[in-house]
Amino acid sequence: QVHPVESGGGSVQAGGSLTLSCAASERAFSSKSVAWSRQAPGKEREFVAAISWSSHNTYVADSVKGRFIISRDFAKNTVFLQMNRLRPEDTAVYTCAAANAGWASHIADYGYWGQGTQVTVSS
Repeated sequence: QVHPVESGGGSVQAGGSLTLSCAASERAFSSKSVAWSRQAPGKEREFVAAISWSSHNTYVADSVKGRFIISRDFAKNTVFLQMNRLRPEDTAVYTCAAANAGWASHIADYGYWGQGTQVTVSS
């Protein structure tokens, strides 16, 4: 089992940028697919982005495609979500999760979840 921990959330004006980090102390984290999801109050959770253990496979949701970039730094045991040109509708709690598999493109395959970090985008 791994325990991902998110950081980097905060408040930003529309059009601005934030980079979220997802880190774990367990070395096994580096061999797992990692995903970011988000949930706004009163809305369903949305699968935002995912990256395989090798970084060769990625997924980015249509709603953020062209604005968000997912990457990972194996030396730091960390996955990043670069969020650019943020919009008010991006406001949500962003949560990092890891899967047992090296690549997973469905949120149901992710079983290790962090606590989430709040992102607020104002107009």
